Amino acid sequence: MAMIRIRGGRPLHGEYTVPGSKNGALPILAASILCSQGPVTLLGCPHLSDVENMLALLRHLGCQTRWEGDALTIDAQNARVSQMPEELAKVMRSSIFMLGPLLGRFGSAVATYPGGCDIGLRPIDLHLKGLRTLGARITEQAGYIFSDGAALKGGMIHLDYPSVGATENLMMAAALTPGTTRLTNAAREPEIVQLQDFLRAMGADISGAGTETITINGVERLSGCSFPIAADRIVAGTFLVAAAITGGEIALRGAPVEQLAAVEAKLREAGCTLEKDGALWRLRAPAKLGAIESIETQPYPGFPTDMQALFLALCTRGQGASVITENIFENRFRVVPQLARMGARIRVSDRTAIVHGPGRLTGAGVTAPDLRGGAALVVAALAAEGETRIGRVDLIDRGYEHIEQDLSALGADAVRIEG
Repeated sequence: MAMIRIRGGRPLHGEYTVPGSKNGALPILAASILCSQGPVTLLGCPHLSDVENMLALLRHLGCQTRWEGDALTIDAQNARVSQMPEELAKVMRSSIFMLGPLLGRFGSAVATYPGGCDIGLRPIDLHLKGLRTLGARITEQAGYIFSDGAALKGGMIHLDYPSVGATENLMMAAALTPGTTRLTNAAREPEIVQLQDFLRAMGADISGAGTETITINGVERLSGCSFPIAADRIVAGTFLVAAAITGGEIALRGAPVEQLAAVEAKLREAGCTLEKDGALWRLRAPAKLGAIESIETQPYPGFPTDMQALFLALCTRGQGASVITENIFENRFRVVPQLARMGARIRVSDRTAIVHGPGRLTGAGVTAPDLRGGAALVVAALAAEGETRIGRVDLIDRGYEHIEQDLSALGADAVRIEG
């Protein structure tokens, strides 16, 4: 099993180009199955294990896929309904995205309960409730979800919670469903807007993404297109934190600055200087990081839950106590015991963590508990004295492509050791 070895204490300096968004690409890959006329080509698609798993699902459903550099072409003209392989669906949360487009295009679907990172319950009840509102008949048996959408028609759907996944799934299901569908209390994340733009590029009639109400007028068919994947706001935030915790200076190219307003505010509170410089977004760390009085994760445009673990690591270097409250998932402090192995002083009570800084981080053998927790361990290792070895790199690879190489290019001493 591979691991990442980091020898800490080296400030990061240099320029980093932000790659395409994983969370943006996955629903778009699922939506490509809606296209019955011509292929779609995604530009700047990230080469990640989650993307490859989604492509394996698409190929199982009869799609053809082809990489040319970072351009990915999917031809779904000969796609068909087929039971998703359990071994693939179980390892990634985004497999549930197939339910909506399969129902929308073919009128039936068979799925399994999705896997992914163990960061909380993340129930799919909102997905199924919304699809039933559109007329789908859904039965659940032995871990499988059987869906019949022969009678699908547009309808009014109010989401009890602004779930990103449910919003995306229902947008895809409604794109080819006769009539008008209106989603209220919809998620407003940038990835929702990007999915709307992709569906429009294929010919869908959809509006309102980025607001609480999304309206979809079903069309008969969708056609091929070429579409750019937007920059990954969480990867951008990760590298900002990496530069901040090491006392470095970084310039991000292609960063979605406006999408990171909540993250920027907390970095400024810690004493970092951030400024736009043409196409670059620069961060300069202070001599000593300050404590952050309070961070609370919220749906967009609030502070993103995917950045919470990274700020746990950052706050270990702050001058004083920082308080972080997790409001989205109930199991997202799983990285704390691993950070404690490195010397972090963090006390967790229910959904709140109090980080006492400035602590002295020292290298240790640690294991990534999940994707973002793994990234937090990488960031902590950059600031630690001595050598840190991080296991379960496969979890980190779900959202970062060769993170150790990118960090090394910025001055870190980081290598991957194949086991």
